[in-house]
Amino acid sequence: MNLATTPQRTLIPAPVRGLRADFRWGVATSSYQIEGAAAEDGRTPSIWDTFCRVPGAVEGGEHGDVACDHYHRMPEDVELIAGLGVDTYRFSLAWPRIQPGGRGPANAKGLDFYKRLIDELQGRGVTPWITLYHWDLPQELEDAGGWLARDTALRFAEYASLAYEALGDRVEHWTTLNEPWCSAMLGYAYGLHAPGRRDPGDAMAAVHHLLLGHGLAAGALREAAGGSPLELGITLNLGTATPETDSEADREACRRADGLGARLYLDPLVHGRYPEDIVADLAAQHIELPVREGDLAAIATPLDVLGVNFYRGMQFSGVTEDGSPLDAEGLPVTRAVDRDLPRTAMDWEITPTELTELLVRLERDYGLPTVITENGAAFDDTVAADGSVPDADRTAYLADHIAAVVAARAQGADVRGYFAWSLMDNFEWAYGYAKRFGIVRVDYDTQTRTLKDSAKWYRDTIRLTRDADTA
Repeated sequence: MNLATTPQRTLIPAPVRGLRADFRWGVATSSYQIEGAAAEDGRTPSIWDTFCRVPGAVEGGEHGDVACDHYHRMPEDVELIAGLGVDTYRFSLAWPRIQPGGRGPANAKGLDFYKRLIDELQGRGVTPWITLYHWDLPQELEDAGGWLARDTALRFAEYASLAYEALGDRVEHWTTLNEPWCSAMLGYAYGLHAPGRRDPGDAMAAVHHLLLGHGLAAGALREAAGGSPLELGITLNLGTATPETDSEADREACRRADGLGARLYLDPLVHGRYPEDIVADLAAQHIELPVREGDLAAIATPLDVLGVNFYRGMQFSGVTEDGSPLDAEGLPVTRAVDRDLPRTAMDWEITPTELTELLVRLERDYGLPTVITENGAAFDDTVAADGSVPDADRTAYLADHIAAVVAARAQGADVRGYFAWSLMDNFEWAYGYAKRFGIVRVDYDTQTRTLKDSAKWYRDTIRLTRDADTA
């Protein structure tokens, strides 16, 4: 079954109940996906500006030069955000806008944009939640080695200090990295994202230097904050790994998938060590993480919150379709298995109950407060004759996943917030503008914003939650 282009629901679900008024509600975006103004006010190219120019790298040869033109339409967008009733807006800073080239002093014009954004948000009662890195590494740092180079981690800590010095007096919520798995694996192992490299060993070096960059930046932020309020975190894209059968091969495949997708990040961040089984698996491939003395202590700088980006769980088999336990390279098979489940336009299975499973597991194994920093779905929206955007499939997706958060909290998971991805349709990386995740539609020709039905449902759910808790 593939329901990627078929709405799953035609009726709008009732608003989800069961969350307290102090539960945090938000929407999320990232700089390169919405800002545009790629060469204005001192911004220099990022790895995504470069990657988008590689023939065949991005669908349609598209890029983020204009995107949603948020850089020029920011006050209008903040008004939109406030009208949704959310209390938090998660956005990322563009490193090459704040520190062109990735070295040297801060760019005052770049910082001024974010100062104006924060002022607009706070003036409308919306809390800013900053992500320092959402994949737009300055191209000059990539030319010097990118995340393969240990120096990039040092440069990231310097950039974090510059950002906090300028904005820390008005922002308490800071996330270092967004989805280091994507930066390392999609960018350095699979070549699907910038910078487009394809080497598993390079990817593991990138994993370690990303985590080291997080740890050094976290330490720098703690030091800069002194006694000032600071909620510090990192955001990981996480899912679940379910064996196709109870066979040892399938259970081993899940161990590997979970190890490389989750524990490789969570264990050093929380426990100060890499998982021994995954280190051994990598050694069998002649890959070694470039750990130096003191690195793991830095990476394990205490966190206040773990951001969780959830889109799907997956099922795995440990044999090929013809039954072999080894792949073409002689390595143990870890094969994703399609299930008979509805899917989004990304061809991703829709698995809300597995979000509950994940959140309960995170509470049990890692004990950190969590916030769902991204959750949402791409569907093939159409504009109705009256100009509205009915998207019952996306609304159902949000409703089912928020209900999964309620269920996880009922089982003891300390989940403190939910941010819908995304505020608006935007540049969807290698897919260009072909996939729409927004709860707000963007007409890319006119830059007109239109609330989809999912946005109205989300607004009503937030209102109902607050009203119910104060009734």
